[in-house]
Amino acid sequence: MVQYTLAQSPDVILAVTGKDSRKAREKAMDQLVELMDDGKLPTNLADGFDPQQLIEVKTPEPTADVKNQEDTVVEAVQALSHLATLKMKMQDSREEALQVRKLVDLLFTDEPITEEQITSLKDGFKTLKSFAQSNLKYRDARSQAETARQILDEALRP
Repeated sequence: MVQYTLAQSPDVILAVTGKDSRKAREKAMDQLVELMDDGKLPTNLADGFDPQQLIEVKTPEPTADVKNQEDTVVEAVQALSHLATLKMKMQDSREEALQVRKLVDLLFTDEPITEEQITSLKDGFKTLKSFAQSNLKYRDARSQAETARQILDEALRP
């Protein structure tokens, strides 16, 4: 959509689909003639008017500062989403990892350990490793998400 106005009547806006082109200007001229025929044009264009005299009305692009703020908000939401994913991953493996962790303590005591406990321990190392890695990533993401939360709070403020 492109919009045109007249230097003589800046309050008159002629909207045409498409982008600025000779054809779009001709359509705007048709609208202008219609306004003149209906007596709705406050300006007298008795000397004639050329489509090239139409002034394109451009909507202002967001300033670089607004664009940067929008990008920052998007990054903040992504950081919070990442935190939520990591928290779920960490929580899903937490209970099982804590059970394996108790078996690790048995390795450092003088108490006998059963073959079943050793098998559970060996099978649980992968879970323990996964939980520990998820927990470390979660803690790191959480500290980064604090900033994201502040950015989002600022953006949501009226």
